[in-house]
Amino acid sequence: MELRHLRSFAALAEERHFGRAAERLHIAQPALSQQIKQLEREFGVELVSRTTRRVELTEAGQRFAEHARAVLGSVERAATDMSMVASGHAGRVSVGFIGTATYDLLPQATREVRRLLPDVRLELHGELLSPALLDGLVDGTYDLVVFRPDGLARPEIDVRVLRSERLIAVLPDWHDLADRERVDLAELAPDPFVMHFSGHRSSVHEHVLAACAAAGFRPTSIMEVGETATLVVFVAAGLGVALVPEAVRSLDLEGVAYVLLTDAPTIDLAIATRTGETSRAVRQVADIVIRCSESGRD
Repeated sequence: MELRHLRSFAALAEERHFGRAAERLHIAQPALSQQIKQLEREFGVELVSRTTRRVELTEAGQRFAEHARAVLGSVERAATDMSMVASGHAGRVSVGFIGTATYDLLPQATREVRRLLPDVRLELHGELLSPALLDGLVDGTYDLVVFRPDGLARPEIDVRVLRSERLIAVLPDWHDLADRERVDLAELAPDPFVMHFSGHRSSVHEHVLAACAAAGFRPTSIMEVGETATLVVFVAAGLGVALVPEAVRSLDLEGVAYVLLTDAPTIDLAIATRTGETSRAVRQVADIVIRCSESGRD
């Protein structure tokens, strides 16, 4: 039994006439008759009752017509789905975001993907650190990642810088400098700092230390955390001050003040996919993330 046999029987079941069904299928009437007889031999039952004027379905024919319509419907849906996958309008895309991009870029890009590519299933992962994101991209956990590219280039990934973000200060709202529009980083030298993990776990840590060094000091007390949201919560709790990319302003948490820095240093935000990525859905989602990042920069 082949799909053409199912299509032929479904057409005959609707038309109840060999001539009209053959014309609809664009085949000769004897060829249609042979296909139906082949099905009857294969099943060992009579599917149609033939008269000179009309074809009637037997009980077996009625049941088989239901099966034929269901199978053909599934085939049509599968073909449509594969066409959408091929065009990048359907499929599964796993996306990982560093913590600071979780608050502004992730929700904006997700809304756009759902609007433009409603049949693409997004798997979203936020509040991650750049080294872990790249490891996940290489091993297939993620299809694309938004991360900090500092010194993390690998031959198996393609990287594009999305934007440069300036660092701003996060202060407890009762801090002496919290009401200022702008502060010199050196003014924060006496304060304890809350920072992302050190070493290879977070590139932001080294950026903050470099900014402090350029301002003429090194924090005398450092508390390390893994997530940006936790960092801001710790500042609100009065455990110290922090420097974060400006996008963290989207995390509108009570108890903190975001204050601009004079001559603020910047840090790059980038997007990466595996080299030679063939999925059109991944490429289309990446394009949306890029456009959202550009609009957020205006």
